[in-house]
Amino acid sequence: MRKRNWRLIAVGSVLLVLAVLFFLSMRDMTPWSNDPAALMRTVGEVSGAVRGISLVMIVFGLIGRKAPA
Repeated sequence: MRKRNWRLIAVGSVLLVLAVLFFLSMRDMTPWSNDPAALMRTVGEVSGAVRGISLVMIVFGLIGRKAPA
């Protein structure tokens, strides 16, 4: 039987929410940018990387580790 790592799941969930909020908040700043397309491309890459890391953390937390025998 494996034991879930709830701390890893919680941190991954918080990172996922922060990545989405970062993307949505930066989307509102595009009208004031000199190059909105480049800004959103950079923001999309950063938030996508953070979302990927957070999903991996959630999966590893759900898989967990072996319980001591």
